[in-house]
Amino acid sequence: MSNCSYLVTAQHATSVSHCDTGNFTSATDLNLLIARGNRIEIMLVTPEGLRYKIYESILVAIDPEARVIGLRLYDSLFKVIPLDRGQMELKAFNIRIEEINIHAIQFLHGCQHPTLALLHQDVHGRHVKSHELSLKDTEFVKVAWKQDNVERRADMLIAVPEPFGGVLIIGAESITFHSGTNSHTIAPPAIQSSSIVAYSMVDGNGSRFLLGSMADHLSMHGSNLIMLMGMGVGSYWEVDGDGSRFLLGNMAGHLFMLLLEKEEKMERSTQVNMKLELLGETSIPETISYLDNGYVYIGSRLGDSQLIKLNAEPDINGSFVTIVDIFTNLGPIIDMIVVDLEKQGQGQLVTCSGGFKDGSLRIIRNGIGIHELATIDLPGIKGMWPLRVGSNMDNTLILTFVEQTTVLSLVGEDVEETDIPGFSSDQQTFFAGNTDFDQILQITPGGVRLVSSQSKDLVDLWNPPGGKQISVCGTNGSQVLVACGSVLFYLEVQSNKLALRGDCTLEFEVACIDLTPIEEGETRAEIASIGLWTDISVRLLRIPSLEEITREMIGGEIIPRSILIAKFEGVNYLLCSLGDGSLIYYLFTPQGTLVDRRKVTLGTQPTVLRKFRTQSTTNVFVCSDRPTVIYSSNKKLVFANVNLKEVKHMCSLNTDAYPECLALTSDTSITIGTIDEIQKLHIRSVPLGEAPMRIAYQEETSTFGVLTKRLDIMDKGGLKHSRESVTTQAVSTSVAVTVTGLNRSGESYLLFSIESCKLGADPTVYYVVGTAIVNPDESEPKMGRLVIFSWADNKLTQVAEKETKGAVWTAISFNKTLMTTINNTVRLWDWTCDKELRLECSNFNHIMALFAKVSGDFILIGDLLKSMILLQHKPMEGSLDEIAKDYSPNWMTAVEIIDDEKFLGAEMSANLFVCQRDSGANTEEERLQMSEVGNIHLGDSVNVIRKGSLVMENLGDSAVPYTGSMLVGTVLGSIKLITQIPQDMFDLLEELQSRLTKKIKSVGRIQHSFYREFYNEKKQEHSVGFIDGDVIESFLDLDRSIMDDICNGLTRKNGTERSSLATEEVMKIVEDLTRMH
Repeated sequence: MSNCSYLVTAQHATSVSHCDTGNFTSATDLNLLIARGNRIEIMLVTPEGLRYKIYESILVAIDPEARVIGLRLYDSLFKVIPLDRGQMELKAFNIRIEEINIHAIQFLHGCQHPTLALLHQDVHGRHVKSHELSLKDTEFVKVAWKQDNVERRADMLIAVPEPFGGVLIIGAESITFHSGTNSHTIAPPAIQSSSIVAYSMVDGNGSRFLLGSMADHLSMHGSNLIMLMGMGVGSYWEVDGDGSRFLLGNMAGHLFMLLLEKEEKMERSTQVNMKLELLGETSIPETISYLDNGYVYIGSRLGDSQLIKLNAEPDINGSFVTIVDIFTNLGPIIDMIVVDLEKQGQGQLVTCSGGFKDGSLRIIRNGIGIHELATIDLPGIKGMWPLRVGSNMDNTLILTFVEQTTVLSLVGEDVEETDIPGFSSDQQTFFAGNTDFDQILQITPGGVRLVSSQSKDLVDLWNPPGGKQISVCGTNGSQVLVACGSVLFYLEVQSNKLALRGDCTLEFEVACIDLTPIEEGETRAEIASIGLWTDISVRLLRIPSLEEITREMIGGEIIPRSILIAKFEGVNYLLCSLGDGSLIYYLFTPQGTLVDRRKVTLGTQPTVLRKFRTQSTTNVFVCSDRPTVIYSSNKKLVFANVNLKEVKHMCSLNTDAYPECLALTSDTSITIGTIDEIQKLHIRSVPLGEAPMRIAYQEETSTFGVLTKRLDIMDKGGLKHSRESVTTQAVSTSVAVTVTGLNRSGESYLLFSIESCKLGADPTVYYVVGTAIVNPDESEPKMGRLVIFSWADNKLTQVAEKETKGAVWTAISFNKTLMTTINNTVRLWDWTCDKELRLECSNFNHIMALFAKVSGDFILIGDLLKSMILLQHKPMEGSLDEIAKDYSPNWMTAVEIIDDEKFLGAEMSANLFVCQRDSGANTEEERLQMSEVGNIHLGDSVNVIRKGSLVMENLGDSAVPYTGSMLVGTVLGSIKLITQIPQDMFDLLEELQSRLTKKIKSVGRIQHSFYREFYNEKKQEHSVGFIDGDVIESFLDLDRSIMDDICNGLTRKNGTERSSLATEEVMKIVEDLTRMH
């Protein structure tokens, strides 16, 4: 049995590791390059902010004079790539270097030959040495200068441009300038509490730098681990081209300006002096880029990246920094859980993200949220429209019911029933709205009524001839198209008059009409779209002649219920929803034809399509039992579900009390609220001010249990808080927080695991926390505790505790018992009636049982060195027996159970693999051995895998059946989805993937098959058993001609036969795949 896994990215990596500026997209563009693990994002700096363009490639270091590229690949080996403009092909050579333990490398400015400065360490300390490179002799020819015994914790070199030259040596306590002939050191107290981790040069002469840091002498205290850490400067950027000003950033998020100044001495000598000034606070920087005009990009690995503005004058808090924009970063994802907070059958992901002061919880959900501002209980609503009556803002809401219409006046937050004399209130309304000439239109079965907005009196009435009844209608501000069965009537709105301009009779009854102008801002439509009963078709008619332009047969037996012409990103679409909740949509060409038909299922009941605008962009709201917003991204329609169970009708509402809102109706009420920014994934942050490590959700009490690490500062007066955080405050602004200490007098604890569960026959739900006592002299913890809490009356109470002989790496509820992994053992605990834990059974023979997952009576163990082991609990025998294991020496980072036969693992070299046991094998030896049936290189280290999904289960018309969705959280902040697909679908997608990788050329000529190979120190194998969903879904971004070329000859197995697939069928399959995440 083979593995058939589909792997796709739900959220790309958000953690920033490097950034730089340059002119890449054109000679006049200023670009910011951002490295996020295996991705490079190229952003355009514009007056409106930063705009994205994404590529994938490799980063290298380059000599300032662009003479060579240098790479330090291995100890004692330096690779040089000369940049000869006359050569089309780059040729590299290697140079041996005697320095081994190298911490930093920089090419120096202003040197006749490429000169490399390096910071290295030996038994005597750390030293800086510069090597002059001869391209002719392909070797280092001399040591230009050196400086022995620099600060022992120095770990960064900054090359300073001319006229200064030389390097800055950044340490934990000091900053040294050295040019071979000139040296100067400062030890400002401001950097000694935190390590500099990023820098950036500010202006043209390289004399001033921005600096940023990480808190030094930090301790975990109180409820957290007590540990001393020493950390120094890490990120920087040159601000001046002449190297006089640099920005430095540290791990405390402090941003500094470093100024270099020359001082003339006697005998024509020159002394370089340095000054350091604190500018303000940012996210913890990993990299800094000065853009232009005082704007700086702060790229962060541990928090959100930022675009900031440096001001000439400080604000009231003394800060020179203004945050202009924030770019969300989920990384590193330390832990996460999938919960259904809104009880709608859709999972939300809550992650432990970030580190140190930028630690937070992130609540991630798929779809778009409606934030409720007001609710009116009112059942039976059949339609709803806003009106402006004697006002330039909405102040009236029209509600229609069966054979009745109600007018509501909106005054502030008060809602009162009123009347409009010119309206018919004893009939159901099909439409009501403002029109040209400051008038109001009401369409009922009996006719079309024109009412003055000022006097509210009827000014004209049009009734269908022959006593006919209007069945459906379509309107805009100046035109009306109504249908009486199969007869269409076209009217135009004039001042105090409705003028009939045309009519026609169709062969079938009209089911729906749209008269929306195609172009934004236009008030008149030249084309009307209609849907018909009986022949189940859509038609386009020319206005005013009602001449048919195009006819498109929908097919099937389900009638169209709502139709709409909409423009997304300059592309015209015709949308038609059917009575079974499905949506048919076409591209609407300038010639008036409908092409490129596609179908998507959005619900199970008839749907209504309504336009609305957010941030100057038109979107479409689909009212149904699964409300959806349709928008466009990269010229591709995206269908995002809304966090409401049901919406019958919707309209935009812009009143004094509720500006730029939506009004939505259900069977029983009206809701007024604002809508989220239109995007597929929505991320809400709960800042903690310290690092979250583990999280558990307790559904019964609607609480989260979170384990955190807080860093305190050790100074002469003892420990003190480095800053306010979630554990230093009793209540946060958004959630009630209870902080419980887990340290006992004289002991230092690490917190490793937390679980919410019921134990034994006890009906109480508990939080179980696993800890370890930290002793610096021990290679691994020898003691720990299991501590059990209950939450009641907004109070966390300790119920019991149990000493353990080691660190409690995991604690999981398992068939009314508690399963734990403690150092190299797996133990099951019973819960006694005396509320105590009693050991039931154990399993040994592990190196370090770090990870565990359970299913039924199976326990899957992820070992530090011994890959995956499957245990089975036999309660009658009171034992935990090993029934299968992977004998490969994989260093594990996460595990998950796919089913009773297959198991997913992540190992430390950023690979995923699937192992399978053969429970039906003939021999015990075969049953005991797991075989690897799938593997793929992910390119990002995995910290956690959880079963669950961010979307609801498939509805009806999906071309891709799938089972067992799992979400993967990574160090770089990406979220991956893994799911199982049938063998025939896997074979089809594998062939499609092969064709796509041949057609789409990668940057750097890196073959897709090579990049996805499983690779670690022990082996290198071709990827098998996984489909790369990112490649598959790129199919939808291709031009239609390329799609047709790729699909030519593509077949799918149906039973014993193979059938060819049209391009439309492949598009349908890929679109269904995109809706899985």
